[in-house]
Amino acid sequence: MADWGAVRQEFPSLAGWTYLNTATYGQLPRCVMAAVEAHFARRVKNASSDFLEWFEDLDGIRASIGRLIHCQAGDIGFFLNAGAALSLVARAMLRPGDAALTLDGEFPNHLYAVQWLDQVESRLVPWSGFYAALDERVKLVTISTANYSTGFMPPLDGMAEACRKVGATLVIDGTQSLGALPFDVAKVQPDFFLVDGYKWMLSPNGATFAYVSPALRKVIPPDIVGWRSDRRWREVASLHHGAPEFKDEAERYEGGMLPFPSLYGMGASVNLMLELGPDEIAARVWGLAAYARDVLRRTGAVLRSDEEAHCDGPIIAARWPGVDVVRLYGQLRERRILTSARHGNLRVSPHFYNNEDDIDILGKAIAELLP
Repeated sequence: MADWGAVRQEFPSLAGWTYLNTATYGQLPRCVMAAVEAHFARRVKNASSDFLEWFEDLDGIRASIGRLIHCQAGDIGFFLNAGAALSLVARAMLRPGDAALTLDGEFPNHLYAVQWLDQVESRLVPWSGFYAALDERVKLVTISTANYSTGFMPPLDGMAEACRKVGATLVIDGTQSLGALPFDVAKVQPDFFLVDGYKWMLSPNGATFAYVSPALRKVIPPDIVGWRSDRRWREVASLHHGAPEFKDEAERYEGGMLPFPSLYGMGASVNLMLELGPDEIAARVWGLAAYARDVLRRTGAVLRSDEEAHCDGPIIAARWPGVDVVRLYGQLRERRILTSARHGNLRVSPHFYNNEDDIDILGKAIAELLP
Protein backbone atom coordinates (compact mmCIF):
# COMPACT_ATOMS: atom_id res chain seq x y z
CA MET A 1 0.00 0.00 0.00
CA ALA A 2 1.50 3.31 -1.10
CA ASP A 3 2.13 6.04 1.44
CA TRP A 4 0.43 8.80 -0.52
CA GLY A 5 1.49 11.46 1.96
CA ALA A 6 5.12 10.55 1.36
CA VAL A 7 4.54 10.39 -2.40
CA ARG A 8 3.10 13.91 -2.33
CA GLN A 9 6.31 15.23 -0.79
CA GLU A 10 8.11 14.24 -3.98
CA PHE A 11 6.28 17.02 -5.87
CA PRO A 12 7.71 20.37 -4.72
CA SER A 13 5.34 22.55 -6.76
CA LEU A 14 2.43 21.37 -4.61
CA ALA A 15 3.80 23.30 -1.64
CA GLY A 16 2.78 26.59 -3.24
CA TRP A 17 -0.31 25.69 -5.25
CA THR A 18 -3.55 23.78 -4.98
CA TYR A 19 -3.00 21.98 -8.25
CA LEU A 20 -5.95 20.24 -9.91
CA ASN A 21 -4.99 20.64 -13.56
CA THR A 22 -3.03 17.56 -14.65
CA ALA A 23 -5.06 17.42 -17.88
CA THR A 24 -3.05 20.51 -18.89
CA TYR A 25 0.32 19.72 -17.28
CA GLY A 26 1.50 17.07 -14.89
CA GLN A 27 3.75 18.22 -12.08
CA LEU A 28 7.32 16.91 -12.04
CA PRO A 29 8.46 14.63 -9.22
CA ARG A 30 11.92 15.03 -7.76
CA CYS A 31 13.08 11.78 -9.38
CA VAL A 32 12.31 13.15 -12.85
CA MET A 33 14.22 16.37 -12.23
CA ALA A 34 17.10 14.36 -10.75
CA ALA A 35 17.25 12.13 -13.85
CA VAL A 36 17.43 15.16 -16.14
CA GLU A 37 20.14 16.79 -14.02
CA ALA A 38 22.09 13.53 -13.85
CA HIS A 39 22.15 13.31 -17.63
CA PHE A 40 23.62 16.81 -17.96
CA ALA A 41 26.14 16.10 -15.20
CA ARG A 42 27.17 12.94 -17.01
CA ARG A 43 27.63 14.85 -20.26
CA VAL A 44 29.95 17.28 -18.51
CA LYS A 45 31.88 14.60 -16.65
CA ASN A 46 32.41 12.37 -19.68
CA ALA A 47 32.52 15.09 -22.35
CA SER A 48 29.76 13.11 -24.12
CA SER A 49 32.28 10.38 -24.95
CA ASP A 50 29.75 7.76 -23.90
CA PHE A 51 26.88 8.98 -26.09
CA LEU A 52 26.21 5.54 -27.57
CA GLU A 53 25.49 4.31 -24.05
CA TRP A 54 22.70 6.88 -23.82
CA PHE A 55 20.89 4.97 -26.54
CA GLU A 56 21.33 1.77 -24.55
CA ASP A 57 19.70 3.54 -21.60
CA LEU A 58 16.79 4.49 -23.84
CA ASP A 59 16.41 0.84 -24.80
CA GLY A 60 15.90 0.19 -21.09
CA ILE A 61 13.25 2.93 -20.98
CA ARG A 62 11.50 1.30 -23.94
CA ALA A 63 11.43 -1.93 -21.94
CA SER A 64 9.96 -0.14 -18.90
CA ILE A 65 7.25 1.43 -21.06
CA GLY A 66 6.58 -2.03 -22.48
CA ARG A 67 6.00 -3.35 -18.96
CA LEU A 68 3.64 -0.46 -18.27
CA ILE A 69 1.44 -1.00 -21.35
CA HIS A 70 2.09 -4.73 -21.97
CA CYS A 71 4.14 -4.85 -25.16
CA GLN A 72 7.72 -5.48 -26.26
CA ALA A 73 10.49 -2.89 -26.06
CA GLY A 74 10.95 -3.06 -29.83
CA ASP A 75 7.34 -1.94 -30.32
CA ILE A 76 8.11 1.49 -28.79
CA GLY A 77 9.28 4.47 -30.83
CA PHE A 78 9.98 7.97 -29.54
CA PHE A 79 8.49 11.10 -31.08
CA LEU A 80 8.74 14.85 -30.50
CA ASN A 81 5.06 15.21 -29.59
CA ALA A 82 1.63 13.67 -30.13
CA GLY A 83 0.98 15.67 -33.28
CA ALA A 84 4.10 14.30 -34.94
CA ALA A 85 3.14 10.74 -34.08
CA LEU A 86 -0.45 11.09 -35.28
CA SER A 87 0.58 12.88 -38.47
CA LEU A 88 2.91 10.01 -39.39
CA VAL A 89 -0.01 7.59 -39.52
CA ALA A 90 -2.50 9.97 -41.15
CA ARG A 91 -0.16 10.81 -44.02
CA ALA A 92 0.74 7.17 -44.60
CA MET A 93 -2.71 5.61 -44.41
CA LEU A 94 -5.02 8.13 -46.12
CA ARG A 95 -5.44 8.64 -49.86
CA PRO A 96 -7.85 10.79 -51.92
CA GLY A 97 -11.36 9.39 -51.56
CA ASP A 98 -10.68 7.82 -48.15
CA ALA A 99 -12.43 8.79 -44.94
CA ALA A 100 -11.11 9.20 -41.41
CA LEU A 101 -13.38 8.80 -38.40
CA THR A 102 -13.22 10.45 -34.99
CA LEU A 103 -15.62 11.75 -32.34
CA ASP A 104 -17.25 15.14 -31.99
CA GLY A 105 -15.21 17.35 -29.69
CA GLU A 106 -11.94 15.45 -30.12
CA PHE A 107 -8.67 17.23 -29.45
CA PRO A 108 -7.68 19.33 -32.51
CA ASN A 109 -4.72 17.06 -33.33
CA HIS A 110 -7.22 14.46 -34.49
CA LEU A 111 -8.94 16.95 -36.78
CA TYR A 112 -5.97 18.86 -38.17
CA ALA A 113 -3.94 15.77 -39.07
CA VAL A 114 -6.75 14.72 -41.42
CA GLN A 115 -8.47 17.90 -42.58
CA TRP A 116 -5.40 19.40 -44.25
CA LEU A 117 -5.06 16.33 -46.49
CA ASP A 118 -6.45 16.71 -50.00
CA GLN A 119 -9.72 14.95 -50.88
CA VAL A 120 -9.98 13.06 -47.60
CA GLU A 121 -13.32 13.02 -45.80
CA SER A 122 -13.18 13.85 -42.09
CA ARG A 123 -16.09 12.24 -40.26
CA LEU A 124 -16.94 13.69 -36.85
CA VAL A 125 -19.70 11.80 -35.08
CA PRO A 126 -21.15 11.46 -31.58
CA TRP A 127 -20.32 8.26 -29.75
CA SER A 128 -23.84 6.98 -30.38
CA GLY A 129 -23.16 7.10 -34.13
CA PHE A 130 -19.60 5.79 -34.10
CA TYR A 131 -20.11 2.23 -35.30
CA ALA A 132 -22.77 3.25 -37.85
CA ALA A 133 -20.19 5.59 -39.42
CA LEU A 134 -17.50 2.91 -39.58
CA ASP A 135 -17.73 1.60 -43.15
CA GLU A 136 -15.28 0.42 -45.79
CA ARG A 137 -14.37 3.96 -46.89
CA VAL A 138 -12.94 4.61 -43.43
CA LYS A 139 -9.22 3.87 -43.54
CA LEU A 140 -8.26 5.59 -40.28
CA VAL A 141 -9.93 5.80 -36.88
CA THR A 142 -8.41 8.13 -34.30
CA ILE A 143 -9.77 8.30 -30.78
CA SER A 144 -8.63 9.40 -27.33
CA THR A 145 -8.89 7.25 -24.26
CA ALA A 146 -10.30 10.35 -22.50
CA ASN A 147 -11.66 13.53 -24.05
CA TYR A 148 -9.63 16.57 -23.04
CA SER A 149 -12.70 18.75 -22.49
CA THR A 150 -15.52 16.52 -21.25
CA GLY A 151 -13.65 13.55 -19.78
CA PHE A 152 -15.62 11.13 -21.99
CA MET A 153 -13.92 7.72 -22.13
CA PRO A 154 -15.17 5.62 -25.06
CA PRO A 155 -15.48 1.89 -24.41
CA LEU A 156 -12.64 0.31 -26.34
CA ASP A 157 -13.59 -3.37 -26.12
CA GLY A 158 -14.17 -4.73 -29.59
CA MET A 159 -13.14 -1.52 -31.36
CA ALA A 160 -9.97 -2.95 -32.92
CA GLU A 161 -11.84 -5.95 -34.32
CA ALA A 162 -14.54 -3.70 -35.80
CA CYS A 163 -11.89 -1.50 -37.43
CA ARG A 164 -10.08 -4.45 -38.96
CA LYS A 165 -13.29 -5.84 -40.41
CA VAL A 166 -13.59 -2.75 -42.62
CA GLY A 167 -9.85 -2.33 -43.21
CA ALA A 168 -9.36 0.72 -40.97
CA THR A 169 -6.22 1.46 -38.96
CA LEU A 170 -6.98 2.17 -35.30
CA VAL A 171 -4.99 4.94 -33.59
CA ILE A 172 -5.61 5.47 -29.88
CA ASP A 173 -4.28 8.56 -28.11
CA GLY A 174 -3.62 7.81 -24.45
CA THR A 175 -2.21 11.22 -23.56
CA GLN A 176 -5.15 12.11 -21.32
CA SER A 177 -5.20 8.94 -19.24
CA LEU A 178 -2.00 6.88 -19.21
CA GLY A 179 -0.21 7.48 -15.95
CA ALA A 180 -3.51 7.75 -14.12
CA LEU A 181 -5.30 4.73 -15.58
CA PRO A 182 -3.78 1.50 -16.92
CA PHE A 183 -3.75 0.57 -20.60
CA ASP A 184 -3.17 -2.92 -21.96
CA VAL A 185 -2.01 -2.96 -25.58
CA ALA A 186 -2.25 -6.74 -25.71
CA LYS A 187 -5.91 -6.61 -24.71
CA VAL A 188 -7.12 -3.57 -26.68
CA GLN A 189 -4.95 -4.32 -29.75
CA PRO A 190 -4.68 -0.90 -31.39
CA ASP A 191 -2.48 -0.53 -34.44
CA PHE A 192 -0.91 2.58 -32.95
CA PHE A 193 -1.03 3.87 -29.36
CA LEU A 194 0.54 7.25 -28.68
CA VAL A 195 1.20 9.11 -25.44
CA ASP A 196 2.61 12.59 -24.95
CA GLY A 197 4.20 12.34 -21.52
CA TYR A 198 3.90 15.88 -20.20
CA LYS A 199 0.42 15.40 -18.72
CA TRP A 200 -0.49 12.33 -16.68
CA MET A 201 2.90 10.69 -17.29
CA LEU A 202 4.55 13.56 -15.34
CA SER A 203 7.35 14.00 -17.86
CA PRO A 204 9.16 16.94 -19.45
CA ASN A 205 8.00 18.21 -22.84
CA GLY A 206 9.56 16.34 -25.71
CA ALA A 207 8.98 12.92 -24.16
CA THR A 208 6.43 11.20 -26.38
CA PHE A 209 6.25 7.53 -27.25
CA ALA A 210 4.10 5.36 -29.45
CA TYR A 211 3.42 1.66 -29.62
CA VAL A 212 3.53 0.68 -33.29
CA SER A 213 2.21 -2.79 -33.99
CA PRO A 214 4.45 -5.18 -35.93
CA ALA A 215 1.84 -5.35 -38.70
CA LEU A 216 1.65 -1.56 -39.06
CA ARG A 217 5.44 -1.27 -39.16
CA LYS A 218 5.38 -3.35 -42.32
CA VAL A 219 3.01 -0.86 -43.95
CA ILE A 220 4.09 2.60 -42.79
CA PRO A 221 7.48 3.88 -43.99
CA PRO A 222 9.42 6.38 -41.88
CA ASP A 223 8.64 10.02 -42.62
CA ILE A 224 11.94 11.21 -41.10
CA VAL A 225 15.12 9.74 -42.56
CA GLY A 226 18.47 10.45 -40.94
CA TRP A 227 21.69 8.87 -39.84
CA ARG A 228 19.94 6.49 -37.43
CA SER A 229 17.61 5.21 -40.13
CA ASP A 230 20.06 2.57 -41.28
CA ARG A 231 20.11 -0.57 -39.14
CA ARG A 232 23.91 -0.27 -38.75
CA TRP A 233 23.81 3.21 -37.18
CA ARG A 234 25.66 2.11 -34.04
CA GLU A 235 28.78 1.43 -36.15
CA VAL A 236 29.79 5.09 -35.93
CA ALA A 237 33.41 4.43 -36.91
CA SER A 238 32.23 3.38 -40.38
CA LEU A 239 28.69 4.59 -40.98
CA HIS A 240 26.96 3.07 -43.99
CA HIS A 241 26.92 5.30 -47.06
CA GLY A 242 24.06 4.55 -49.39
CA ALA A 243 20.34 3.85 -49.20
CA PRO A 244 19.34 3.02 -45.61
CA GLU A 245 18.20 -0.43 -44.60
CA PHE A 246 15.57 0.18 -41.95
CA LYS A 247 15.24 -1.82 -38.77
CA ASP A 248 12.02 -3.74 -38.17
CA GLU A 249 11.60 -2.22 -34.68
CA ALA A 250 9.63 0.99 -34.01
CA GLU A 251 12.84 3.00 -33.62
CA ARG A 252 12.89 3.02 -37.44
CA TYR A 253 10.70 6.16 -37.20
CA GLU A 254 13.16 8.18 -35.11
CA GLY A 255 15.76 9.09 -37.74
CA GLY A 256 18.34 10.95 -35.67
CA MET A 257 19.30 12.22 -32.26
CA LEU A 258 16.68 12.16 -29.51
CA PRO A 259 15.74 14.57 -26.66
CA PHE A 260 17.74 12.64 -24.09
CA PRO A 261 17.04 14.89 -21.05
CA SER A 262 13.27 14.59 -21.53
CA LEU A 263 13.40 10.86 -22.16
CA TYR A 264 15.59 10.21 -19.12
CA GLY A 265 12.99 12.18 -17.15
CA MET A 266 10.16 10.08 -18.53
CA GLY A 267 12.08 6.92 -17.72
CA ALA A 268 12.23 7.98 -14.09
CA SER A 269 8.48 8.69 -14.08
CA VAL A 270 7.66 5.33 -15.66
CA ASN A 271 9.76 3.55 -13.06
CA LEU A 272 8.00 5.48 -10.27
CA MET A 273 4.63 4.36 -11.62
CA LEU A 274 5.76 0.76 -11.95
CA GLU A 275 7.01 0.90 -8.37
CA LEU A 276 3.75 2.35 -7.03
CA GLY A 277 1.71 -0.03 -9.16
CA PRO A 278 -0.58 1.02 -12.03
CA ASP A 279 -3.63 -0.55 -10.41
CA GLU A 280 -2.96 1.14 -7.08
CA ILE A 281 -2.48 4.47 -8.83
CA ALA A 282 -5.77 3.98 -10.69
CA ALA A 283 -7.64 3.23 -7.46
CA ARG A 284 -6.22 6.40 -5.92
CA VAL A 285 -7.20 8.51 -8.94
CA TRP A 286 -10.70 7.04 -9.18
CA GLY A 287 -11.25 7.74 -5.49
CA LEU A 288 -10.08 11.35 -5.71
CA ALA A 289 -12.18 11.96 -8.82
CA ALA A 290 -15.29 10.60 -7.12
CA TYR A 291 -14.61 12.78 -4.07
CA ALA A 292 -14.17 15.83 -6.32
CA ARG A 293 -17.51 15.19 -7.99
CA ASP A 294 -19.25 15.05 -4.63
CA VAL A 295 -17.62 18.32 -3.54
CA LEU A 296 -18.51 20.05 -6.80
CA ARG A 297 -22.11 18.87 -6.63
CA ARG A 298 -22.42 20.47 -3.20
CA THR A 299 -21.53 23.81 -4.78
CA GLY A 300 -24.44 23.44 -7.20
CA ALA A 301 -22.35 22.28 -10.14
CA VAL A 302 -23.90 20.50 -13.09
CA LEU A 303 -21.48 17.70 -13.99
CA ARG A 304 -21.01 16.20 -17.41
CA SER A 305 -20.73 12.80 -15.73
CA ASP A 306 -24.28 13.18 -14.34
CA GLU A 307 -25.65 13.78 -17.83
CA GLU A 308 -23.66 11.38 -20.00
CA ALA A 309 -22.31 7.88 -19.57
CA HIS A 310 -18.56 7.16 -19.61
CA CYS A 311 -17.61 10.60 -18.23
CA ASP A 312 -16.71 9.43 -14.74
CA GLY A 313 -12.91 9.33 -15.07
CA PRO A 314 -10.19 11.67 -13.76
CA ILE A 315 -11.18 14.59 -16.03
CA ILE A 316 -14.19 16.30 -14.47
CA ALA A 317 -16.26 18.87 -16.41
CA ALA A 318 -18.45 21.16 -14.26
CA ARG A 319 -20.59 24.19 -14.95
CA TRP A 320 -22.96 26.44 -13.01
CA PRO A 321 -25.99 28.09 -14.64
CA GLY A 322 -25.23 31.73 -15.34
CA VAL A 323 -21.58 31.47 -14.27
CA ASP A 324 -18.72 32.47 -16.58
CA VAL A 325 -16.25 29.63 -16.00
CA VAL A 326 -13.39 31.53 -17.63
CA ARG A 327 -13.82 34.25 -15.01
CA LEU A 328 -14.18 31.64 -12.26
CA TYR A 329 -10.97 29.95 -13.42
CA GLY A 330 -9.18 33.30 -13.20
CA GLN A 331 -10.52 33.99 -9.72
CA LEU A 332 -9.38 30.57 -8.55
CA ARG A 333 -5.95 31.14 -10.06
CA GLU A 334 -5.64 34.36 -8.08
CA ARG A 335 -6.04 32.17 -4.99
CA ARG A 336 -3.32 29.83 -6.33
CA ILE A 337 -5.87 27.14 -7.15
CA LEU A 338 -5.23 25.79 -10.65
CA THR A 339 -7.96 24.25 -12.77
CA SER A 340 -8.80 25.12 -16.39
CA ALA A 341 -11.72 26.37 -18.49
CA ARG A 342 -12.67 24.33 -21.55
CA HIS A 343 -15.71 24.90 -23.76
CA GLY A 344 -17.99 26.27 -21.06
CA ASN A 345 -16.85 23.87 -18.35
CA LEU A 346 -14.50 24.25 -15.43
CA ARG A 347 -12.19 21.28 -15.83
CA VAL A 348 -10.82 19.66 -12.68
CA SER A 349 -8.27 16.87 -13.08
CA PRO A 350 -6.71 15.36 -9.92
CA HIS A 351 -3.80 12.93 -10.06
CA PHE A 352 -2.38 10.53 -7.48
CA TYR A 353 -0.30 13.32 -5.92
CA ASN A 354 -3.45 15.18 -4.87
CA ASN A 355 -5.42 14.63 -1.68
CA GLU A 356 -8.85 15.37 -0.29
CA ASP A 357 -7.61 18.63 1.26
CA ASP A 358 -6.86 19.99 -2.22
CA ILE A 359 -10.40 19.26 -3.30
CA ASP A 360 -11.88 20.75 -0.14
CA ILE A 361 -9.91 23.96 -0.76
CA LEU A 362 -11.35 24.10 -4.28
CA GLY A 363 -14.89 23.48 -3.06
CA LYS A 364 -14.68 26.17 -0.38
CA ALA A 365 -13.27 28.73 -2.80
CA ILE A 366 -15.97 28.05 -5.40
CA ALA A 367 -18.70 28.39 -2.77
CA GLU A 368 -17.26 31.77 -1.76
CA LEU A 369 -16.86 33.03 -5.34
CA LEU A 370 -20.22 32.00 -6.79
CA PRO A 371 -22.87 34.73 -6.86
